[in-house]
Amino acid sequence: MDGLTFFGYLGALLIGLVLGLIGGGGSILTVPVLVYLLGVNPVLATAYSLFVVGSASLVGAIRNMQKGLVDFRTAIVFAIPAFISVYISRKYLIPAIPEQITQIGDVVLSKNVAIMIFFAVIMLLASISMIRNKRKETDEEQEIKYNYPLIIVEGLLVGMVTGIVGAGGGFLIIPALVLLARLPMKKAVATSLLIIAIKSLIGFMGDVQNLEIDWSFLAVFTSLSIVGIFVGIWLNQFIDGKKLKKGFGWFVLVMGIYIIIKELG
Repeated sequence: MDGLTFFGYLGALLIGLVLGLIGGGGSILTVPVLVYLLGVNPVLATAYSLFVVGSASLVGAIRNMQKGLVDFRTAIVFAIPAFISVYISRKYLIPAIPEQITQIGDVVLSKNVAIMIFFAVIMLLASISMIRNKRKETDEEQEIKYNYPLIIVEGLLVGMVTGIVGAGGGFLIIPALVLLARLPMKKAVATSLLIIAIKSLIGFMGDVQNLEIDWSFLAVFTSLSIVGIFVGIWLNQFIDGKKLKKGFGWFVLVMGIYIIIKELG
């Protein structure tokens, strides 16, 4: 095992660790770890990311179900348009993108480069959300009201983003659940994990029909991420999650800028 491979598998542990510590954000690391440390093709990396994110989120969702924190009705209302959108994105949209999108002079914008740049933009948006973190974090029970048109639009948007970049989209889902369904923060985080699990795993089903999957590698990488989740959940008792989230936000910001410079350079 060479140095990059070792750090790649260490990255798998880190992904789960972050998910366990702050309830999200770790999935934004999955594609860069797979592409830059383990040499996986970007399109295949987004597919693998869906499986890793979906499996890890499912573990967290089951844990939250046992605590009674998941609002199943809200999850269904949001998840249906989301998983339809992510499945269509993986099954039809990604294969339809040409390998060479455009050429400006001597500069060729390939499919792989475009996906990584789009992913970097999503990383920048996620980092700003984590750094600012101005949401009113209340755990008070409120009457749940469903703004169905906005929830459907948000679900379709999150599903498309998830389908293209392979990230969970928790930074988009949680504010939507708080603002559109008026869920308290703890329930919003718990319910978002179930939504992420459903749409990510269904999106991955669209890839199984189009891509050749290395199941043994994927099983090892996912298992390490799940181990990281349990370590993160344990460490969460001793670490201030808000400070950690802001610090991780700055790390993601630097990573996003690095990817853009690397791909365009």
